[in-house]
Amino acid sequence: MQRFKLSQSNRWAIACLISISTLLLIWFVSPIPSLLAKPQAQVFDRVWQTVNENFFDPKFNGVDWKAMREQYKSQAVRAKSTPEFATVVNQMLSQLRTSHTRYYTADEPAYYQLLGIFAKRNPDLQKQLKKFLPQGKIEYPGIGIFTKEIQGKTFISGILEGSPAAKAKLKVGDRIISIDGKPFQPIQSFANVGKPVAIAIQRNADTQTQQEIEVTPQIYDATTLFLKAQQASTQIIQKEGKKIGYVHIWSYAGDEYQQQLEEDLMYGRLKDADGLVLDLRDGWGGASPNYLNIYTANGPSVTMTGRDRQSSTANYQWKKPVVMLVNEGSRSGKEILAFGFQRYKIGSVVGSPTAGAVVGGRPFIMPDGSVLYLAVADVIIDGKYRLEGKPITPDITVPFTLEYAQGADPQKERAIETVTSYQAQGAEALRDKGDKGDKGDKGDKGELALPHDRREWGLGGEGRQGGQGRITINDQ
Repeated sequence: MQRFKLSQSNRWAIACLISISTLLLIWFVSPIPSLLAKPQAQVFDRVWQTVNENFFDPKFNGVDWKAMREQYKSQAVRAKSTPEFATVVNQMLSQLRTSHTRYYTADEPAYYQLLGIFAKRNPDLQKQLKKFLPQGKIEYPGIGIFTKEIQGKTFISGILEGSPAAKAKLKVGDRIISIDGKPFQPIQSFANVGKPVAIAIQRNADTQTQQEIEVTPQIYDATTLFLKAQQASTQIIQKEGKKIGYVHIWSYAGDEYQQQLEEDLMYGRLKDADGLVLDLRDGWGGASPNYLNIYTANGPSVTMTGRDRQSSTANYQWKKPVVMLVNEGSRSGKEILAFGFQRYKIGSVVGSPTAGAVVGGRPFIMPDGSVLYLAVADVIIDGKYRLEGKPITPDITVPFTLEYAQGADPQKERAIETVTSYQAQGAEALRDKGDKGDKGDKGDKGELALPHDRREWGLGGEGRQGGQGRITINDQ
């Protein structure tokens, strides 16, 4: 059999091809850091420049912003992964000590949720996103949970009502050990939509109590998921012979959430309730102060009678007892509602102190599709109250420990007890008591009005376009 002989030049050519192939394989498996550095440098520069031009405070809250670029850029460029890069950028942004200021990437649910809040009312943002979301849909895979890292451990801090997690009986306080035997990732762990995953959890401090729960991920539409969760949360709770209405408003960034609440209160599932627990814990803000008018404004009821002489009466104000639930996850516009709730003595605020995060923010799309959420406007209430950095303290404080809570919710239980006791006293007596309280500096009738486009503040919309702004909310 004749052997094929290679010339010296052929041997060199084959060796070069093998070397090139090996280098390409290495690059695809693990991109060379120097090749990653250029796009990361571009994104970092864009983030820094966007803050420089648009942050509401031209003095950057006392921070030398140019020095921050020098301090953090080299670390950002050396980052070996997107999460590592995001961590460095957020360390830089944290120096501003201001809420509504954070860098988000596509490997976290908040990225999609934030875009879902703003894009549905912002054609320009929708246009920008087409480059990164070809189908035009802001969606992500998940099971409907919020998580919190505590001392290196991941705990479930919130569960959307009606979600796969809720149906699978996962509980707030559960520690997530792994997903299908792998470390938990908020997006990647649920990429196989429609196929069950095994979630290893630990329900109490005893490591011997670990168990696996099967959950089937689904696709979430970020523009509708919070309204659907609100609808699923709405219920009547029987307490001491009374019907207590309950609703959890995860996001208030849009009139549709208030419209749904008012429909339920006036002629929906909550119309026969004797009292209401309004749960504003966690999620996103965006609420307009006008939303309190349903509890404070005066107006006539309307009765309609048809030919069959059957009558129906609608009262477009809620005159029955109401209690508001808040915690450290209640932020932005929700905190303004809590402020007004206390000031106009509408009812008790129950829970734990709020976030103290009340400025106006808007998202900026970066060259790689990531998002910088930036504080672009300060917010002042009644010309003198600034809530940024000043949490609202509840009237009734109820401590809550997340770790291994096993689904217990003492804050909700206390809110139900409180509204039940108020119902026993009588709503009119409580309202009369409130009428003698602080009605504002100008002797108004207790209505809150927002004379500005509500889309310009908090999480209610696009935010101001300029770099320095101040929004004043007056009760005139």
